[in-house]
Amino acid sequence: METPPTRRRAPGMSPEQRREMIVRTALPLVAEHGTAVTTGQIARAAGIGEATIFRVFADKDELLDACIAEVLRNDHVLAEIGEISLDRPLVERLTEAVAAIDAYLARMGLVLGALFATGRKGGRGAQGGAEQAEPGPDRGAAMEATREALAELFEPERESLRLPPEQVAAMFMGFVFSRTRPVGDTVIPIEDAIDVFLNGAVAIA
Repeated sequence: METPPTRRRAPGMSPEQRREMIVRTALPLVAEHGTAVTTGQIARAAGIGEATIFRVFADKDELLDACIAEVLRNDHVLAEIGEISLDRPLVERLTEAVAAIDAYLARMGLVLGALFATGRKGGRGAQGGAEQAEPGPDRGAAMEATREALAELFEPERESLRLPPEQVAAMFMGFVFSRTRPVGDTVIPIEDAIDVFLNGAVAIA
């Protein structure tokens, strides 16, 4: 009689890997339910036992803090911008960069908006009087890193730009972020915004 093959267990995750997996799983649930999301819901979605969450997070507040920190991180969008080929036309480069920034801002808005709407006005301690959460990412440094990444996209056109790429990138950032605050029901398509930025609002005959 043949001995059945021994079943190998999948390699275990490190605590940091497990934290990252749980946060990734939690984000869409937090965006949907806000603070009302339960650790049971998150555990089921992650395919783990609820107790596993509390091996890497002290409580649900700490998990929510980790979700906030994750959506505020901009390294993902910087990596996407950095992968844009400088051989492509400038309009295409900028269109892809704006799409990446829009996706980042949309995810951040969904998660933070859901938490705010369900009573969480800040980090740990905002509702229960506990100690404050650790400070989040340096917003100034994040904005500067984004500006530098965008400046790289303008670099091939340096000689034809009216200003240095760094200054053009700073102006472009302001232009891009203004699209996230539409006036009334007006939403400016990416292509139109870039065309106006590069060629001006007045058509030259």
